[in-house]
Amino acid sequence: MSLKKFLFPTYYDDNLAYSVLLLILRVFFGILFLIHGYDKLMSHASLANLFADPFGIGPTLSFWMVIFAEIVCSFALIFGLLQRIALIPMIFTMCTAFFIVHSADAFATKELAFIYLIVFVILYITGPGKYSFDATIGGFFADN
Repeated sequence: MSLKKFLFPTYYDDNLAYSVLLLILRVFFGILFLIHGYDKLMSHASLANLFADPFGIGPTLSFWMVIFAEIVCSFALIFGLLQRIALIPMIFTMCTAFFIVHSADAFATKELAFIYLIVFVILYITGPGKYSFDATIGGFFADN
């Protein structure tokens, strides 16, 4: 599979329900994740210096990397723009939250991170679907 086909897939099932379901999942979970990022961003004065630092890069940098994943990448997911690339920081963030930051917590505490992780992995595997910027861009490449 070429990099162009991976980033901008053009083959999708003609089933309308499948395409619409991918669109709904992208938009719904993208908005939910965006809300988490927005809440963190609005509390950045109190969170940035106290944020978890699981990789030893400093709490401020860790905070801004999570903000990037939760805000910038959420917009990319919602619009289906370079979705597979955008999902990598999102998946990494949820793996970090589930397996490292909340590893000692009860499952109820880390359940949301697990749900996001599963949905993001599924969306990574399926691709953005027919109703996305990636499909539109892929269509331009297919014509040339």
